[in-house]
Amino acid sequence: MKPYATDPAASRGRRFAEAPSATRDAFQRDRDRIVHCSAFRRLRDKTQVFVAPDGDHFRVRLTHSLEVAQIARAVARALGLNEDLTEACALAHDLGHPPFGHSGEDALEAAMAPFGGFDHNAQTVRIVTRLEQRYPGFDGLNLSWETIEGLAKHNGPVVAPTWALSEADTGFPLDLATWPGLEAQVAAAADDIAYDNHDLDDGLRAGLFTIDDVVAVPFVADCWAAVTARFPGVAARRRLVPELVREQIGRMVDDLLATSRARIAAVAPSSVADVRAAGHALIGFSDGMAASAGALKHFLRTRMYTHPEVARLRDPAVEIVAGLFAAFDADPDRLPPRWQATLPAAEPERARHVGDFIAGMTDRYALREYARVIGPSPMPGY
Repeated sequence: MKPYATDPAASRGRRFAEAPSATRDAFQRDRDRIVHCSAFRRLRDKTQVFVAPDGDHFRVRLTHSLEVAQIARAVARALGLNEDLTEACALAHDLGHPPFGHSGEDALEAAMAPFGGFDHNAQTVRIVTRLEQRYPGFDGLNLSWETIEGLAKHNGPVVAPTWALSEADTGFPLDLATWPGLEAQVAAAADDIAYDNHDLDDGLRAGLFTIDDVVAVPFVADCWAAVTARFPGVAARRRLVPELVREQIGRMVDDLLATSRARIAAVAPSSVADVRAAGHALIGFSDGMAASAGALKHFLRTRMYTHPEVARLRDPAVEIVAGLFAAFDADPDRLPPRWQATLPAAEPERARHVGDFIAGMTDRYALREYARVIGPSPMPGY
């Protein structure tokens, strides 16, 4: 590894001391704990863009997280960084998402506004530091400092932490005002690469738009021209779409590597401390690729995320999440016994406890709970 990579042997440790493993270093253990935790398994039934009942071929939070981890690990290897820490940050980055994607998050944020609000990044940290209860000696997963730092700051320094992140920071200070190590920065860039390209793939599969529509984006048009020139005998466009996605991901990764290497060389860090002190991200796209990625995001926002077939599920999703919060907040006796047993007596902790319960739900479990507690579901088909 490069001298500016994060060395597990030099980790700042865990909040609760544990004996070292004979077979795995600190970050390998973190990755394994994430993969084995309940919150990670629940990602298989949490919406990425399409609500789970809309089709078995579309991505969900779990498959997205695995795709992010694959891209992130490849980039980390090419840059000489710690692959295991990078993978741990990538696998865990979406653990805090509530059911029904951004619609569910908007509804939960609005419901919890009087109690400090809700943020899925902070909720991820809350899950790994407190809510997972798989070990008898402590709450949370007791991950290494560097892994928790990466989850808290993978989008950069946090200057105004929410209550959940402040709580975690108080218990185990995370230096929130500084940039994270390069491994977390790589995980964040891989997230962008994965969801831009795979959402494009899902949108084409769903018929929300066509290749003729999306080639209005110059970057996509250039990649499509390269693909069709490479396979002139393939007439079926659907056979070329996966190759288009590969072409786009490859170009983005190549640009990310070239730009990041140049930024690293300009700063010449000799340690992770130098990376944190750089004052800006060292992992990122060139200006040209950033503009191309921005244009693709704009297309997806206008032609996919707000498409009538996607938008028609937004109001029902908001109604379900808001309805569940209101019902459990008004009458906590409706909570499952384990959640009743640990219900705090005072606000805002009491409402935050209800928020934790709802945020952990899968789409399908939220639908079942709504039917149990409130009545017929507003979700089409349920």
